[in-house]
Amino acid sequence: MVTVTDLDTPFLAVDREVLESNLSAMAGLAAERGISLRPHAKTHKCLEIARRQLALGAVGLTVATVGEAEVFAAAGCDDLFIAYPVWAAGHRAERLRALAERVSLSVGVDSAEAAELLGKALAGTSARALVELDSGHHRTGVHPAEAGQVAVAAERAGLPVAGLFTFPGHGYGPGNRTPAALDEARTVAVAVAILRGRGIEPAVRSGGSTPTAGVAERELAAAGVVGEGLTELRPGVYAFNDAQQVELGSADWSAVALTAMATVVSRRADTVVLDAGSKTLGADQPGWATGAGRLPDHPDARVVALSEHHATVVFPPDVSPPALGSTVRVAPNHVCNAVNLADELVVTARGQVVDRWLVAARGRNR
Repeated sequence: MVTVTDLDTPFLAVDREVLESNLSAMAGLAAERGISLRPHAKTHKCLEIARRQLALGAVGLTVATVGEAEVFAAAGCDDLFIAYPVWAAGHRAERLRALAERVSLSVGVDSAEAAELLGKALAGTSARALVELDSGHHRTGVHPAEAGQVAVAAERAGLPVAGLFTFPGHGYGPGNRTPAALDEARTVAVAVAILRGRGIEPAVRSGGSTPTAGVAERELAAAGVVGEGLTELRPGVYAFNDAQQVELGSADWSAVALTAMATVVSRRADTVVLDAGSKTLGADQPGWATGAGRLPDHPDARVVALSEHHATVVFPPDVSPPALGSTVRVAPNHVCNAVNLADELVVTARGQVVDRWLVAARGRNR
């Protein structure tokens, strides 16, 4: 039997038991709340994990790009939501139509102009639109007061509107999880009333993120948020978790399923250098993060610098750093970026290598 220490580093290892626990916990949370789960597959990009999520009751998958949708459609995933405003011009319009002819396809829209293009590209198919709302992240989406205008434009373009969606991405900050969930709930409530006033029933109200998914409904009620809430959750990172989720309080180290395995290649005093840099871990480091990744087995150590192929880690003065040649685990700050840099995930159970999963949607960025 091959162990993780038998393999050349660096590589991404997935603890199968922790992964399964994470998947089951989120499926249970959605079921307890009586809402659908549509996980965001851009995190894992992996057919084996998608199939596990669907087997646990997910109604379909969320994807980031047409290319990701094509990969999962080809593997038999027949209910897909592209959760961004899609600009259906040129060859992309043809690809969207081909998708809509083989799967149940939903697309995001946040402007009348995009709705017109989508209506032309998807005419005669069963595809439907969800109007994106800006609930405070200020990336894409419209103010809830403008949701009715976009929805009417989509309907006029021949694209049925199934509902609304939003991404409370501003929950990615210390202390922001509950406020972002509240913003999301209030935004959706306003937009629901507006769409109904235009004669459009928003049967699908999709939202959520890994940081905000665990905010209990009682917290929303205590803040005076009432009315019909989400019907669907779209978390992605929860499958693996990462250093960000631990620092945000959304997960603890025992729930981090994916880590980069790295070797100590240099050592001096309180500092070691690992052979896993930004080309393995990704380069994301939000301003509030305490390092460029974390070491779950050495929580007081800090990754103070990343180069392309190396990470510099500083240990507290009273802690002896790992020996030269030893293998350590590094949790990336943002696991989605790390996975997109890997060809495969090495699946482990109690330190033994039990499988290898292809990152099937790697690089499908358009």
